[in-house]
Amino acid sequence: MATLLLGFFFLFSLIILAFYLAFFSFAGDKSKIPGTVNLPVSVIVCAKNEAENLKNFLPPILDQNYPDYEVIIINDASVDKTLEVIENFQALDGRVKLVNVQNNEAFWANKKYALTLGIKKAKNAYLIFTDADCAPQSRNWITHMASGFQEEKSIVLGYGGYFKNSSSLLNKLIRFETLLTAIQYFSYAKLGNPYMGVGRNLAYTSKQFYDQKGFASHLHLRSGDDDLFVNEGGNENNTFICHHPEASTRSIPKKDLKSWLHQKRRHASVAGFYKIKDKILLGLFYASRFFFWILLAVLLILQYQWQMVLGVTGLVLLVQAIVYAKSAQKLQETDVVWLFPFLEVFLIFTQFGIFIANSVSKPTHWK
Repeated sequence: MATLLLGFFFLFSLIILAFYLAFFSFAGDKSKIPGTVNLPVSVIVCAKNEAENLKNFLPPILDQNYPDYEVIIINDASVDKTLEVIENFQALDGRVKLVNVQNNEAFWANKKYALTLGIKKAKNAYLIFTDADCAPQSRNWITHMASGFQEEKSIVLGYGGYFKNSSSLLNKLIRFETLLTAIQYFSYAKLGNPYMGVGRNLAYTSKQFYDQKGFASHLHLRSGDDDLFVNEGGNENNTFICHHPEASTRSIPKKDLKSWLHQKRRHASVAGFYKIKDKILLGLFYASRFFFWILLAVLLILQYQWQMVLGVTGLVLLVQAIVYAKSAQKLQETDVVWLFPFLEVFLIFTQFGIFIANSVSKPTHWK
């Protein structure tokens, strides 16, 4: 029995190494940064009860070093002072356009409905999306994201990170999970299989939106305006990855575990609607890591071939550390690398709990 467990341990170790060495090519990406463009751009921000965040994060968007852009702010049936804040910005800056969404019985609390109205309002064909609680990390954010619209690229994947709090372990966990997700979707896109993007920093053309009939295929789902859209329409020819440090955004992370788990449940609820090949790859990646740690614990408790087990574990952790370190340096998340074994174990079993919870009931509203 112990020999069989050891065999499975080696198998899952090999699968993990294959993912990190063969699939996660983003860590070693040396793609040239494309030249700048001056395409007219519409920045679209969906806001639901975000009055204070708009006051803080809309000014950096309006202060971009880019010659031709408008900012469309969607007030998605807010009950706070979001509408008033948007109208104040609109009075001060002619580039600010308002889309005021009232709750519709057929699309109650559906972000995709609000985004569709914002896209229809846009006068420009090149669209960049972010959230009301997100801040561009440089005045060149639009410049870098817009530069991805070259050589017939119609989808640009950016990095949407979170603000750092060095004293919070939860903050490190959230940013580690965000880093790992980015490694995956950047790497798969680089290999010609874009499977998701994040709405905190995403761009695509209006033609791309209308050609695939917007969110029609998944309009019945509360989430998925970003990842399902890319999963459906992205391919090796039309998708560009933009990971320049000046192209990232950062947003406010959840401050308690319960809120973060609810957010992750909402994000995870749409993964079952990915393409079959993406579900297989993501499922295999998760399962291999889950059983790797389970079997490691069992074999060490049994003290069966423990020297060999620890040697293989060391090799796996070394390869992971190299990939995480190189990727974290690109995305400016280096402080989470040193805790990655602990963070990974916690994240794996948290994701297992989320899977169980979503199997029982699914979260509903986007906010």
